Amino acid sequence: MGSIGKDKYGEEMKNSKLAGVNVHYYEDETAPTGTCAVCVVGSHRSLVANLSAANCYKIEHLKKPENWALVEKAKYIYIAGFFLTVSPDSIQLVAEHAAANNKVFSMNLSAPFICEFFKDAQEKALPYVDYVFGNETEARTFSKVHGWETDDVEQIALKISQWPKASRTHKRIAVITQGADPVVVAEDGKVKAFPVEKLPKEKLVDTNGAGDAFVGGFLSHLVQEKAIEDCVKAGCTYPEKPDFN
Repeated sequence: MGSIGKDKYGEEMKNSKLAGVNVHYYEDETAPTGTCAVCVVGSHRSLVANLSAANCYKIEHLKKPENWALVEKAKYIYIAGFFLTVSPDSIQLVAEHAAANNKVFSMNLSAPFICEFFKDAQEKALPYVDYVFGNETEARTFSKVHGWETDDVEQIALKISQWPKASRTHKRIAVITQGADPVVVAEDGKVKAFPVEKLPKEKLVDTNGAGDAFVGGFLSHLVQEKAIEDCVKAGCTYPEKPDFN
């Protein structure tokens, strides 16, 4: 779910259905679909976003019977942390439903500015989150904002995993990526580091969406109840012939 405008970009978003994605968008009458300009030079990138309709989501859309039915049907729920800037009430509604119905709820830190400027909304949602994803920069910003006085990613992941939970049905697991450095996973008071297969520099084309791709791969195995190391591997690699049936 999300919010789009009634324009050609919105139609392209709805075409996700052709790839098998069950999209249920709120269509805003006044704002155009959000867009983002990306400039990639070598291994460096710069993005300029025009969020527009993406900022216009309404909780009333979520509460519609045909949309809420999707929430009730889901066993695993993931919401991007960026949504904290748009409709934290929607996040809270879904989070509380997940906790009350023994569902797995996951979210990512998304960006340093989310940790800095949307701290209150993030803190309100965090007790309900079973899997927290982020990268090393986001994790260190989270640590700084909360006065933990450490840049050690393993220690930060451990502290996030031990943040109080609203429900004790599921433990919290913190998963922090570090580019080509090992993926850090904290759970049950312990930290594990999973090495990442490094690509030659000349094979790096564009890192946009790398974090989202990691989460997608991770969740594709989590919903199959695979071991955590398999979930991490699925986030870092992609099989030549994927089969998730």
